[in-house]
Amino acid sequence: MLVYLPGGVALALARIPAGSFQMGRAANERSSYEWEDPQHAVTIGYDFYLARTETTQAQWQAVMGTNPAHTYGTGANYPVYFVSWDDCQAFVAALNGLGLGGTFRLPSEAEWEYACRSGAQTRFFFGDSLGVEDEDQDGLAEGLPGNRSDYMWWWFNCQGNANGAYGAKPVGSKLPNSFGLYDMSGNVWEFCQDYWHPDYTGAPADGSPWLAPPSIYRVVRGGAWSFYAYYGRSAGRAASAPDAHYGIGIRLAWTDN
Repeated sequence: MLVYLPGGVALALARIPAGSFQMGRAANERSSYEWEDPQHAVTIGYDFYLARTETTQAQWQAVMGTNPAHTYGTGANYPVYFVSWDDCQAFVAALNGLGLGGTFRLPSEAEWEYACRSGAQTRFFFGDSLGVEDEDQDGLAEGLPGNRSDYMWWWFNCQGNANGAYGAKPVGSKLPNSFGLYDMSGNVWEFCQDYWHPDYTGAPADGSPWLAPPSIYRVVRGGAWSFYAYYGRSAGRAASAPDAHYGIGIRLAWTDN
């Protein structure tokens, strides 16, 4: 599905079908954390749409008239970053005010992980390993059998060495997952609607955002160019203050009214 923003800037969205999955880290999952527990069943009983890429700087500027990104990769097709969760709420409100139809929003954390996995229960949507000798370091990734760095941007291939320039990269430069979504692992972190909780005890099981009890922080997902690869696992999650302007971006969800 294509939506056109002011100035003719295109926004592509993929339909995500209803379904069920196991959310959270698997038992004995390598390089994982206790705040990804307990793994639990989630059923999303509705179709929804998710942007095929992270929101680009061109898309943000078309709606907001500004581009907050700088220093770590700039250009129309680069992801927007240095936006806060509060900024993203203002962006969504402005976008919905354009009268384009339906409702734009941030995805829930459950919707995000379901879409990222795209039917896979492995560590990453493309398998259990990047095929590198050590995901925690730049290591010897190049030339190793089974190297999967064609699926994600992370610390190894974004540090200004022989592997590429320092910073975020143009969206859609790596291979997509089975739902046709790009950069679900790596490039920039992506905000979700949910409040951060230290684990999944009491989490909704229907795909809705977890909004109670409220906390100070919001959920971010997907890892980023400046982080080690394991942060980009499908179960990987982190937190951000809602007014913090770190290297975090946004991926839009959309539902038909």
